[in-house]
Amino acid sequence: MPNRSEISQKDQLSGIDYRFRDADLLVRALTHRSCGSGHYERLEFLGDSLLNFVTAEMLYERRPHATEGDLSRLRSRLVRDATLAEIAAELNLGDHLRLGQGEMKAGGFMRESILADVLEAVIGAVYLDGGFDAARGVVRSLLEQRERELPTAERLKDPKTRLQELLQGAGHELPEYRVVSESGADHLKSFLVECAVGALLPSVTAEASSRRKAEQAAARIMHKRLLEQMSEGNQS
Repeated sequence: MPNRSEISQKDQLSGIDYRFRDADLLVRALTHRSCGSGHYERLEFLGDSLLNFVTAEMLYERRPHATEGDLSRLRSRLVRDATLAEIAAELNLGDHLRLGQGEMKAGGFMRESILADVLEAVIGAVYLDGGFDAARGVVRSLLEQRERELPTAERLKDPKTRLQELLQGAGHELPEYRVVSESGADHLKSFLVECAVGALLPSVTAEASSRRKAEQAAARIMHKRLLEQMSEGNQS
């Protein structure tokens, strides 16, 4: 079975403060489905659940004044694929991945989604090998620094949410979004979207490769203009 680096009982993963009793569990956690049976997907399922719970527990303890919505946004930032892939890269998990020839040639050991999945699988393997406390310790050690460096929950809100809350807080109606035009082939679509806030300000438009992205971009512009208007009003 093709692999990039063998893992043995004496060669555990550097960067993870845990030593496997059953090295076969670690091997399975590092085996992609392109290698056939014995891959990591069931471990990934288990690790994903553990990761979400332990992250929620950590945020609940450390952010006693955060609302449920804020905690959800903060957790999403910590457990998103991009963050997990960064951690996996720091641990050099790609060097240990067991990949089929096709996936290896395609650079699967560098793919964000695969790196995120394999990190979750390793967490699941730690749980099966050493129990919940061991898995909790690994998750916390991997995320503690990133948790401390998180931006505020307010900054993590998407532009549409920030605009909606700004308008509601001032007693105004919700913003309205309208697709002005679509252009381009299916694989190169471009959407022009308008965001309107009644008579408060002139509507704004933004263009992006999907309707959702265009709406977010338009909301970002409108939110900035509304803040500027409010600031000018406070100064006068």
